[in-house]
Amino acid sequence: MPTCWVVSDGRAGIENPCLGLAEALGLAPLVKRVKLRTPWRQTTPYLPLPGIGLALDPASDRLEAPWPDLLISSGRQAVALSMAVGRRSPATVRVHIQNPGVAFDRFDLVSLPRHDGKSGANLVESIGAIHRVTQTKLDVAALEFAPLAQGRNRPLVSVMIGGSNRFCKLTPAMMADVADQLAVLVRDQGVGMMITTSRRTGAENEAILKDRLAGLPVFIWDGMGPNPYFAMLALADTLIVTSDSVAMVSEAASTGKPVHVIDLPGNAPKFERFHALLRQAGVTRTFRGVLESWTYQPLDDTARLADRTRAILENHLG
Repeated sequence: MPTCWVVSDGRAGIENPCLGLAEALGLAPLVKRVKLRTPWRQTTPYLPLPGIGLALDPASDRLEAPWPDLLISSGRQAVALSMAVGRRSPATVRVHIQNPGVAFDRFDLVSLPRHDGKSGANLVESIGAIHRVTQTKLDVAALEFAPLAQGRNRPLVSVMIGGSNRFCKLTPAMMADVADQLAVLVRDQGVGMMITTSRRTGAENEAILKDRLAGLPVFIWDGMGPNPYFAMLALADTLIVTSDSVAMVSEAASTGKPVHVIDLPGNAPKFERFHALLRQAGVTRTFRGVLESWTYQPLDDTARLADRTRAILENHLG
């Protein structure tokens, strides 16, 4: 079995795509969460590292031999470190997810979404985000959380609510409007509903959501116990997702189920391009308070990146 490292700064949104690729390859990676010292933390990847050990903060995981067969990295802090490992171990296949900010040929493969508008011979272009959702995981979660769907009306709708970030804003007024639309679906159309929020949703918005849906047969995850997120993707007939998270929309669109997107204002142009691409391809539709039904080819970006990576890895390993 090939050895594999996942190298990132440890943030979930940065680490999870790396884990998704490793898992799609059937590998159990060694996770390395790294932190650079000043000044390399501020200047990576443009200021050369004096040596891996010297550049790493004492709180960082160590990067030392024996070197892995495959190194999957993501995030700015990991770029120069991946290149440094490559200089010490030319046999290590290195894949970077997201824009490394340096020439792509410094890596064996680079994975970027199409909405970034980049090109390169070793670029594997995706439509959405690389993620950890697989049919096997969905099947397991559906069995584990089967009671969650029992007794709920059909169609069963799962709603994934994100929140404000440096681009989008989920205001209390908007949360109230969305909650009222969801209440109409449950009260007047009799749909079953499960809802999960995120840390970005905020306490005020969560309170509004719960208040507007009070007394209705709606499951709202309270953050306690095992996370039912995969089960909500698996058990639902249709999905409603806020537009702030490319990853969340990509994961929903990997199921093949109708994905309604709640548009939050203020998205960056490249993320607007992502949503426009999915709408044009017939993958998603804007949520306007009504449920629609349609079919599309599920996104399979993680599997395609895994196929390219596997071919290079097999060639390196002979």
